[in-house]
Amino acid sequence: MTLPAGSSVTNSSSAPRTVLDFDRVTLGYGDFTVLANLSMSVHAGEVVAVMGGSGSGKTTLMRAATGQLGVKAGELKVFDKSLRDVGRVELERLRQRMGVLFQHGALLTDLDVFENVAFPLREHTRLTEAEIAQKVLHNLDAVGLRAAAHLKLSEVSGGMARRVALARAIVREPELVFYDEPFAGLDPISMGIAARLIRSLSDKLGCASVVITHDVPESFEIADTVYIVGQGELKASGTPASLNESQDPYVRQFLDGAPDGPVAFDYPLTDAFEKWCQAKGVKP
Repeated sequence: MTLPAGSSVTNSSSAPRTVLDFDRVTLGYGDFTVLANLSMSVHAGEVVAVMGGSGSGKTTLMRAATGQLGVKAGELKVFDKSLRDVGRVELERLRQRMGVLFQHGALLTDLDVFENVAFPLREHTRLTEAEIAQKVLHNLDAVGLRAAAHLKLSEVSGGMARRVALARAIVREPELVFYDEPFAGLDPISMGIAARLIRSLSDKLGCASVVITHDVPESFEIADTVYIVGQGELKASGTPASLNESQDPYVRQFLDGAPDGPVAFDYPLTDAFEKWCQAKGVKP
């Protein structure tokens, strides 16, 4: 794999810098709390997996970290800046230091592979066309798609499209990258490729990587630290090895995919649902 031009490895002799820090944070929408009293940290060069079932709050966590959702309580810092204290201009500057691989890629269907990756450079930099071409091709080379630069999106597979989105997410060499369900819908070979790319890019670029996922094998293969969320809180955290040894009922049910355990199939009853039922004149 060829790295983008100008990339460098984080100096291993110095302590890794904290780039994302949740300190007893509570998140939610309106009166509904999704996650309460959450604490977690992410450091430069580290791959952190945030895992949990559907609706457990994984994407809500990412929305808060990127400034799309305010915190209800606690403190959330990105690059040592509390998001409570930043204005719109400063928030935009912080976002310029992040990259996001969206769950469904969010590629622009009217643009070819090259132009999709070039889009952030055209929007946010003053690079020349020659410089843009060089950076885009280097990043496509990093994900194995240099020779696909000319293709339309309709001409690439789902796995290839995910790699195009990955190249776009890292083209500006961010310090913090969020991957929202990067393995969803991929075949086993593409999953393995995507996982190795995330690990390799984090190691060689020195960026922090937060993988939002419910896929256990791929995440445990590449993660330094894993946080498992569910039932409105942080249920467990640790290295993949330590979590594999855990006998906690919630952790075991999640990792083993067991149908019976603390995680119920039915969505939990909430005050918001009861109010909705009351307004509709129906029983909860």
